[in-house]
Amino acid sequence: MKTTPEHDERIANMIFASVYPHYITKVVNKGRTKEELHQVVEWLTGFNNKKLQELIDEKVTFKKFFKTAKLNPNANLITGIICGYRIEEIENPITKQARYLDKLVDELAKGKKMEKILRVAKNE
Repeated sequence: MKTTPEHDERIANMIFASVYPHYITKVVNKGRTKEELHQVVEWLTGFNNKKLQELIDEKVTFKKFFKTAKLNPNANLITGIICGYRIEEIENPITKQARYLDKLVDELAKGKKMEKILRVAKNE
């Protein structure tokens, strides 16, 4: 399924702080921790707990959130379908990055091992 300009705009303008509590609820209800969620977010974005809290307090949009992020060079290894979209086929960078985060949160909630979620190579 291809995203529409309206869909991309909606994602870009969504406030990260409005979605973040849902991420916490999802992972905690599945037996994972807020700390593990923060580890996943930091791996993807480079944001430590302090910076993440600042962005939440500022109520930044996903557009600003990802423009501020230093995306992990292995983020392109995040593939698959999330919310009905094949991540590899999403063209809009902000939408793709938001779906990367959604996919990582989903994998965490499904109980995947952290090494797999963080795309750690076996030879590292």
